[in-house]
Amino acid sequence: MMNHHVVRGDATRRRRHTSALGAALGCGVLLLGVASASPAVAGGPHSHRGTDYVALGDSYTSGPLIPRQVDANCARSDQNYPSLVATRRPTSTFTDVSCAGATTDHMWKAQGTNGPQLNAVERSTDLVTVQIGGNDIGFSSIIGTCAALSSKEPSGNPCQQYYNSSGFDQLTRKVIETAPKIARVLRAVHDRAPHARVLVVGYPDLLPDDGSGCYPSVPFAAKDFAYLRDVGKRLNLMMRTVALFSRAEYVDTYRPTVGHDMCKAPADRWIEPLQPASPAAPAHPNAKGEAAMAGAVLRRL
Repeated sequence: MMNHHVVRGDATRRRRHTSALGAALGCGVLLLGVASASPAVAGGPHSHRGTDYVALGDSYTSGPLIPRQVDANCARSDQNYPSLVATRRPTSTFTDVSCAGATTDHMWKAQGTNGPQLNAVERSTDLVTVQIGGNDIGFSSIIGTCAALSSKEPSGNPCQQYYNSSGFDQLTRKVIETAPKIARVLRAVHDRAPHARVLVVGYPDLLPDDGSGCYPSVPFAAKDFAYLRDVGKRLNLMMRTVALFSRAEYVDTYRPTVGHDMCKAPADRWIEPLQPASPAAPAHPNAKGEAAMAGAVLRRL
């Protein structure tokens, strides 16, 4: 819980921190160039052999429909990337509370039988991975909206026109508005586990990185593929920036998955399209995609 009796000096420092974060996002997210700066590391190498590891996140973390499902309420697989990370490095305890449909609010609120995810983070925790934010910007509704619009104008960019009809890109606004929510999550993680190494895990490459399309197998209009690709890049850039300002590390899962997006053939893709051919939720990583994200996390560790 947050302490409401904050001294004036702390409040001033927090306002300055928020202003700096907002300024960085206002420039960086709109520029779209994914920076290569390495965030500061919270904590150093651990002296003991085993790691007390907690995984927080949404469906990209939990692995819906990927065998073997071990939690029906959260559509959680024992082959998701946290489980793979836990089996490939010395781990004393491993707690995975990732849950399909989670937003940043669910760090503090229960989802069915899954309690508030932050409850799993304790003072003894020394490794936390966090992958959250996609549902805060409305990932599922964006896909549904753009797929519906594409049938009316398959060669154009109806999705981009829809989200820019007010004169400002609404998805860019949503990405920027999600930044302080993720920052709040990271502050709570640090408060609960002050010595933990905290990794913010980005989202993989869903659509062709070159901006090409594959309508109708992925039902987005031809000129909307590049637009939606850029939305994903903005989300990842925002997460990288927030990690930098929040004493956390960023794990890039986008670059390792380029060339394995949902437009690729079933044997080559790590993200399933809206009609999956491998066990996975639509527009989500399959088992190969989870393994690729596990590899990215392990390389960072």
